[in-house]
Amino acid sequence: MKRIGALLTALLMILPVPAPAELDEEEIYIDEWLDLSAEDESNNMVDTDGTTTITITCTGDFTIGGDNYHHKGGKFYDELKNKNGNNINFTMANVRDIFKHDNLTLVNFEGTFTDTKYVPENKKNNEFLFNISPSYVNVLTDNYIEAVSLANNHIMDHGAEGYEDTKNTLAEAGVVFSTQEDIGEYQVTDKITIAMLSYLCIDQYGKPAGGYDTFEEKVCADISQAKKSYPLVIVSFHWGLEPTKSQPSRGYIPTENQLRLGRMAVDAGADLIVGNHSHRVQPIEYYNGAYICYSLGNFCFSGNDKPADMNSMIFQTRFRITKSGDVSTAGFRIIPIRITSVKDRNNYTPTPITDEMKIVGIINTLKENGKDFGVSEYPLEWE
Repeated sequence: MKRIGALLTALLMILPVPAPAELDEEEIYIDEWLDLSAEDESNNMVDTDGTTTITITCTGDFTIGGDNYHHKGGKFYDELKNKNGNNINFTMANVRDIFKHDNLTLVNFEGTFTDTKYVPENKKNNEFLFNISPSYVNVLTDNYIEAVSLANNHIMDHGAEGYEDTKNTLAEAGVVFSTQEDIGEYQVTDKITIAMLSYLCIDQYGKPAGGYDTFEEKVCADISQAKKSYPLVIVSFHWGLEPTKSQPSRGYIPTENQLRLGRMAVDAGADLIVGNHSHRVQPIEYYNGAYICYSLGNFCFSGNDKPADMNSMIFQTRFRITKSGDVSTAGFRIIPIRITSVKDRNNYTPTPITDEMKIVGIINTLKENGKDFGVSEYPLEWE
């Protein structure tokens, strides 16, 4: 990794920023790219003064299954049942060990765990609706994914019934979830519990919410209240714009609303902001002592058999918590990935990228898109 880091540092200084491009490598596996043998098996790192360092991993949109209303998703189920013996863990084969060696993995679960075919009237004209049977919830528990955000524009694809099925399935499996009504709690140690808050922001800016004059005021009040009870508060926002056929480059740069709300949330007490929805990676900002990931793009995504951009990234950060409860960030790294392990299609198996030139291209694009506000470097290893 040190060799790769040195090469990338040199390349980043001389290479131009490329347009987002589809990668073309052959099928690859995690053990070719990341040596985890030296990782601390306990995951917690405790200094002699009692300060604990924990590692948190976040990904982009996690959408599995198909659409049992429009009868879509055949290719995903072909991959699952015919090519992988109905073993849903094929999706996480190349990233599982990354999640195994942290303290918390948080994903944006954009879909539903339900068998219902009910669709509310306001959803019937939607192009995509997502569901998978609750029997496949082990895709999370078998692969060290401890928490999910459910505040997104697909959680209600199958109405209240699908929503409750999803929450009940997760609760029974022991997976922590957060919604606009539910704070997710994850206990790392007997003294460190992480709070997770999640919000669907689309079309909510400036509107009254929860007894407050604006949605933004409600969000900040929630964060401030949570920070009184928890040393670490992570906030997931489903926000921003998706690319369109007429505007394919849209989605790579955060909107003014994203910038404004992200910073407001940090000022209110959030220790980490994780954004999704644009299906594209966006820059990371370091603001007032906290990282704001404006969009982590797609992760495991069954909503498109061959998206125009299959590049993405996994974000990892570390926090130091003293014995007295003081919290500080301890750096971050990204793991550039493709959402597939094969070159010509999406096979729903997120895979770290091995081609150094393509990693450079992703990093340069992130830097260029965030040149007025983003971090100056995107490290691939811990300092």
